[in-house]
Amino acid sequence: MQENTLSPEDQYTLTELLYKIQLKTNNFMGYPVSKDFDFTELIPFLNYPMNNLGDPFVDSTYGVDSREMEKEVIEFFATLFRAEKDNWWGYVTNGGSEGNLYGLYLARELHPKGMVYCSESTHYSVQKNIHLLNMTNIVISAQENGEINYQDLEDTIRMNRHMPVIIMANIGTTMTEARDDISKIKDILKKMAIKNYYIHADGALSGSYSAFIEPRPAFDFADGADSIAISGHKFFGSPMPCGVVVVKKSNRDRIARSVAYIGSVDTTITGSRNGHSPLFLWYTLKKHGIDGLKKRAQHSLAIAQYAERKLKEIGIAAWRNPNTITVNFPAPSSAIRKKWQLASENAISHIICMPNVQKEQIDQLVLEMKADLVEV
Repeated sequence: MQENTLSPEDQYTLTELLYKIQLKTNNFMGYPVSKDFDFTELIPFLNYPMNNLGDPFVDSTYGVDSREMEKEVIEFFATLFRAEKDNWWGYVTNGGSEGNLYGLYLARELHPKGMVYCSESTHYSVQKNIHLLNMTNIVISAQENGEINYQDLEDTIRMNRHMPVIIMANIGTTMTEARDDISKIKDILKKMAIKNYYIHADGALSGSYSAFIEPRPAFDFADGADSIAISGHKFFGSPMPCGVVVVKKSNRDRIARSVAYIGSVDTTITGSRNGHSPLFLWYTLKKHGIDGLKKRAQHSLAIAQYAERKLKEIGIAAWRNPNTITVNFPAPSSAIRKKWQLASENAISHIICMPNVQKEQIDQLVLEMKADLVEV
């Protein structure tokens, strides 16, 4: 039987795409994506239809999966996020937005008449998730650094204290990487004697490495979170978007239902789930270990400190939130923003010093921004 092959035109299209991807990957610092990974050992697995159908902790009749690896990944993060022993559950998602959707879904099932509170700095996808779930919500003002305004939160909850409280806490906002302090939010709820509440932590980028820094931010289960979502392709690195959501098992049990067709339990958002992403995450965690991940975090923080200093030396008003890897500054020329793929909002741009970013890249960017200032 003759093997089907691509036409020369289609081969050329692929070659052109690869060239574009390589070029664009070399020059971006404006988005939270790590690119210092090598999954060559896992290439053989791409020849198989790996699908982690349903609940990762319940066997399925579909056996071409990576459930064992996925369970190890979830246990790693449950421990890292100080979840209560034997009261945690989770799964590998398609990204942070799905993890946030799951947290809000659980909150809605537990508190159908609850009010969602999120700050104006919350990721744009959260409003979409709230709309999909048909939940009522109030947007709280943010402080200048992007952190939630705790006084506004307290005053607003007080006006609606007859309703259960659902908090969407930002553990690293999109533009400034500001972290909402869950212990302060808990204090507000305690002060007003709010008994029915749910706190979800959106830790897309910052939540991925916050457990490795000192002082440790108040963001996890021990601090009062009921669920946490992070991205897997950001701090850890992956060729495809993915994430992890960890919740309290006692809450998850409230919504689980058995599905005979797949021989498993329907507890996830998507049902059919990418079986390769858990394998990539498992490989990364095993390869680096806790010590390696700490070193990645320390490297990123050191590079961010270096970038802030170098930008200030040429007269750029750069700043960052304490112990974060995002450096903010007035938006440079469109040519620089385009070349370095700098995310910008309200005339502010930022670079995110992911583990792959080195001083040489910072020096090059600073050199170009300095030349840009001279031209102006």
